[in-house]
Amino acid sequence: MAEIWLLLLGDIDLSLGYATGLGGAVAVILVSSNYRWPWYLALPLALVVTTACSALSAFIIIRFRLPSFIVTLAMFLGLEGALLYVINAQGTGGSVSVQDNILYNLVNGNLTPFATWTFVIIVSALLSVMMLRADGARRRSGLGGRPLWITVSKIVMLGVAGLLLILVFNANRSSFAHVVGMPFAIPIDLFVLAAGTFILTKTKAGRYIYAIGGNTEAARRAGVNVNRYRLLAFMLSGFTTGIAGLLYVSRLGGISTGIEGGTYVLYAVAAAVIGGASLYGGRGKMIHALLGGLVIGTIANGMSLLNMNAATQYIATAFVLLAAVIVDSLARRGNTSAG
Repeated sequence: MAEIWLLLLGDIDLSLGYATGLGGAVAVILVSSNYRWPWYLALPLALVVTTACSALSAFIIIRFRLPSFIVTLAMFLGLEGALLYVINAQGTGGSVSVQDNILYNLVNGNLTPFATWTFVIIVSALLSVMMLRADGARRRSGLGGRPLWITVSKIVMLGVAGLLLILVFNANRSSFAHVVGMPFAIPIDLFVLAAGTFILTKTKAGRYIYAIGGNTEAARRAGVNVNRYRLLAFMLSGFTTGIAGLLYVSRLGGISTGIEGGTYVLYAVAAAVIGGASLYGGRGKMIHALLGGLVIGTIANGMSLLNMNAATQYIATAFVLLAAVIVDSLARRGNTSAG
């Protein structure tokens, strides 16, 4: 989801993989026994660090009018070096373990079964009300809305999906321990998704980001401060990256110098494009990153279950990404021709 902010502008940030690692490392190190920072100070500082890294990239790009690809590639190398330095400076053999329960439980902790029921019901109810209100607003404005039965069908399917999720999450998922309830990471991810979607669809900043990505010169002539909103998009990307970094170190129980930052950022771009975002800017949603990530994860998981080797998995993912880019290019040409 961090890359979506920039893809909408037609930009890209190749450094986000190592920015993720650096943000996670800052949090892990500060809450360790060497520093003993409270989590409510260490975790926000990690987000500040990743946001500042992206803001620095944006400043250089805007100030010197350089391509985002080159600047973020340089930042990629710089952050990789900074991450190696920070971890090795701890003298723990190239890795640092999470020593704070709050940070560890971001991914490894779970809601209670009752809290899982409550959360799913509240989210399903809110989404149902939003769909009904959106259809009602379109009808009142004379724009015409979809038939009521379609909306009701979506609400029913949403309820069924929610019930299935509850049954899955509240079943014991371990053969040697009692693990039930929804992982904390899922509400965190959904919050990031909801917040990003709200900013892009309901605020002036979001509309301007789409406008800049669609036609930068037209947006500038319309009075949009292009540089200001490019900087904002980079900072939002960095902030989202920081959240990803916290979830990353929580999932692994620490941070090491072996983080594959280059691979992660490429998968992030691939997920966004496969999900439906455009590499040319102006088209995409936060949900596209989630959908693309699910596609990549499903392909990898399915091939692992079929005992396919890593080489086959990479090749299959490459074909899926290539197909998505070709479809995106053809759709763009079709829209241009129609215009």
